[in-house]
Amino acid sequence: MEVNELCHDLGEYFEKTQGIGVLATSDDKGNVDVAIYARPHVFEGDKVAFIMADRLSHKNLQSNPHAAYLFLEEGGHYFGRRLFLTVVNEEKNSDKIYELMRRKDRKSAEAYKEVDKFLVYFRVDKVLPLVGDDIQCF
Repeated sequence: MEVNELCHDLGEYFEKTQGIGVLATSDDKGNVDVAIYARPHVFEGDKVAFIMADRLSHKNLQSNPHAAYLFLEEGGHYFGRRLFLTVVNEEKNSDKIYELMRRKDRKSAEAYKEVDKFLVYFRVDKVLPLVGDDIQCF
């Protein structure tokens, strides 16, 4: 796979590609957590953000800003991306969070108001294919 195919536009890739994502974090003692996460929101080419509740993944990022996101494309094959990330900023309960929510049905909107939500921005440090490690983007 060519570098251009893998890295050309993460925004376009995540907008057009269906699949399942997993975010891996760890605390400052190395205790690891993995959680299913939606596709990231992409900003400025090398910045992505996830909407997070104040659960274990978010708590881990308070003491260790590094994370990895694995995205497995639909289709029964092993295509996808691995993003290596570092937290650069976050917003709590901002209007931007509701604006970015992909599901805005009534139930989701009500649930949104019940608990604190965080928009956590990450710098993308490296992008690799799902399988192998021969291509890097950043």
